[in-house]
Amino acid sequence: ACLTVTPQETVLAIDYGLRNMGVAVGNTLSRTAQPLAIINARDGVPDWGALTKLIEEWQPHRVVVGHPLNMDGSESDISQRVMKFARQIEGRYQRIVTLVDERLSSREAKAAALASGHDGDFAAKPIDDEAAAIILTTWLNE
Repeated sequence: ACLTVTPQETVLAIDYGLRNMGVAVGNTLSRTAQPLAIINARDGVPDWGALTKLIEEWQPHRVVVGHPLNMDGSESDISQRVMKFARQIEGRYQRIVTLVDERLSSREAKAAALASGHDGDFAAKPIDDEAAAIILTTWLNE
């Protein structure tokens, strides 16, 4: 019997935000994700230098970006910006970009952080990287 070998893909996930962007890394073989970094952003424009360093370091095959839809599934105000950001990543880094519904990831990340002792001041201690890891885990397990 011949086993089909699926190539292992390194995947970077980004939790898009106007002030911070969380980044996580994982791979399709282990199906696990780990929080990596939080990159500063100015009005939704990331610190491209910091992002480039992560892309060069991890060499992902694909970038997964959280797509914040409204709870009813319609596009949110930020949806257009996320799609533009996804196109910029494709153009800049020549990577496949996949948008993933992330409606519950931020809430899930906050709940997990609070459960593990976070004081709830998410502005002072952001958890965008944890949210990115949840987005990536969701995608890996789909």
